[in-house]
Amino acid sequence: MKLALFSDIHSNLQALQACMAHAQAQGATQLAFLGDMVGYGGEPTAVLDTIMRAVQAGAWAVRGNHDDLALLPPSQIQHVGEQGALWTHAQLSPAHKDFLAQLPLLSQHEHLLLVHASAHHPERWPYVDSSLMAERSMAAASDMDINIRYVFSGHVHQQALYYLTPTAKLMRFVPQPGVPIPVPAHRQWLAIVGSCGQPRDGNVRAMYAMYDSQAATLTFHRVPYDHGAAMQAIRHSELPNAFADRLEQGQ
Repeated sequence: MKLALFSDIHSNLQALQACMAHAQAQGATQLAFLGDMVGYGGEPTAVLDTIMRAVQAGAWAVRGNHDDLALLPPSQIQHVGEQGALWTHAQLSPAHKDFLAQLPLLSQHEHLLLVHASAHHPERWPYVDSSLMAERSMAAASDMDINIRYVFSGHVHQQALYYLTPTAKLMRFVPQPGVPIPVPAHRQWLAIVGSCGQPRDGNVRAMYAMYDSQAATLTFHRVPYDHGAAMQAIRHSELPNAFADRLEQGQ
């Protein structure tokens, strides 16, 4: 199996299409969407239509915090993220809302666990942005099923890889784009696949990752896409222009 993992798409159709095309060219045989499919971007319905077709064809998917926010935006707006959620909510059809509402927070497939944020209290959306938080997520996954060897998540909008050594010491690895990393199943791994639709590391290229079960490798990818078109979609909507500026800056 070659599993392509996409997270934090944030209604960015151009980034999603570019990453899916890249994954197909890399020989992907299974797709997984790790939440935050909507929010911030200008094309939520087209993004959800694409993902819903993929899920109908066998792709895996879990729900993210911005998916929840779009389902039930607050009545009183306190920040621009909530403003975007209110606009997104108004765009979604009943079928889109039903799809998001029925997505699980966790999805296990044999020795793999998919989650948007952390396996440790996934409903609270904690950020796995440190070794401590990675250790908590991995421990929670093991508590669910001792056979889970790989936890795949997003939420942080950057790419990282954590693993446990034979002495149970947690290590963090900074991946290089396009370079396969050996991830043998005798260790436990946690990968943060990065944001497809809203990178925040100063690089405008979209992110995703590919897990090859036969080769026992994980490859983190960066993919160029038409971020100008994605910015235009935002500016043609009622969303704040700042959401478009972030795509141009990779922030």
